[in-house]
Formats: sequence, structure tokens, C-alpha cells
Amino acid sequence: MNIAAETQSFLSPTGVEIAFLLVGLVTLGAAVITVTTKQLVHAALWLVVALGGLAVEYLLLTAEFIAWVQVLIYVGSVVVLLLFGLMLTRAPIGRSPDADSGNRPVALAVALAAAAALVWVVVDAFRTTVIDLDGAAQGSTDVTGSILFRHWVLPFEALSVLLLAALVGAIVLSRKKAAEDGSAAEYRSAAKDRSAAKDQTREENS
Repeated sequence: MNIAAETQSFLSPTGVEIAFLLVGLVTLGAAVITVTTKQLVHAALWLVVALGGLAVEYLLLTAEFIAWVQVLIYVGSVVVLLLFGLMLTRAPIGRSPDADSGNRPVALAVALAAAAALVWVVVDAFRTTVIDLDGAAQGSTDVTGSILFRHWVLPFEALSVLLLAALVGAIVLSRKKAAEDGSAAEYRSAAKDRSAAKDQTREENS
């Protein structure tokens, strides 16, 4: 067994490693389409594919608990919240030219810089980390819950406040749009009544 482990190399990947790479490519493609498409509903649906791909990656890494949290919270809650906001704000179903701000080069540069910084931070943080293979699995409920509620309580609560703010913002925008539509309808009705009154006055004078 040790000899097989020693002879394992990048030139002879296992089936799990190949599946991990393929799912990663699909997830990357879905993420790119999410930020480049001009159809908001399609962007939300491709985001489901990207987040689902991450859940599959967690499963391949034997982190079942994190994978199901990814499905329940991100795929099941965040995406539903986005679709709910799109419906409240009456976002266009088809192509939306306004969705492209024209700052794609700047956005690409910022994304590459953020990705490079993230990779550097992760590599630097776990460079000397030793994983205890005899202890509890790193993706188990025990270890994840202990780390989450001991070291990451504040970011977790901040995320919940962010989602609540997004929902409230969507409701405010929808009410504002409804009020503007009502005012526009009243203005058109009043203009139509004035036009009809002028036509009637002309007929009486003639």
C-alpha cells in the first residue's frame, strides 16, 4: 500500500481527481457566464450551477456537512433571495443592455487581483499546517461547528444582516417603482382627459 502511495503522481491521477478537475472546470465556466451574461434571470440560474458545482467539490473532498450547508444556504436561500429580488423589482426577462456598465477591463483586473490575493493568503496560512489523519474528519459536523461558532460567529452574523439588507432593498425598490408607475399612469390619464376636454370644446365652438 505504501509503495502504491509513493508511486502515485500527477501523471497518474485517480478517478476522484479527474472528477474534481472536470467539476471545477464546469463551475468556473458557470461563474464566468454568470458575470458576463446580459440576462439577469440567466445569471441567477447559472449562479445555481456554480454554487452546486462547489457543493460537488466539497463532496469529492469528503466534506459532506459543508457540501449540504452549501446546498441549503447558498443554493436554497441566497439564489431564492436573488430571484425574489428580481421578481420584486420587475427585472426584464430578456436581454438587458443596462446590465453592462462598460467597465469590464477594470472588473477583470480587480477579479484577477482578488484571486491572486486569495490564493496567496490561503497558501501562506496553510503552508505549515499539519492535518491529523487519525482525528476527526476536517469536514465533519463536529469540527466544522466548533470552528464556525468559535472563530467565525461575527462574519456569519454579518452575512445574515447582508441578506436581510438585500431583501429590504428589493422591497423598497419595488414599492418605489410601483409608486412611479402609478404617478405616470395618473399623469397619462389626466393628459388624456385634458385632450378630450379640448376636443369637446372645439366641437362645441364649431
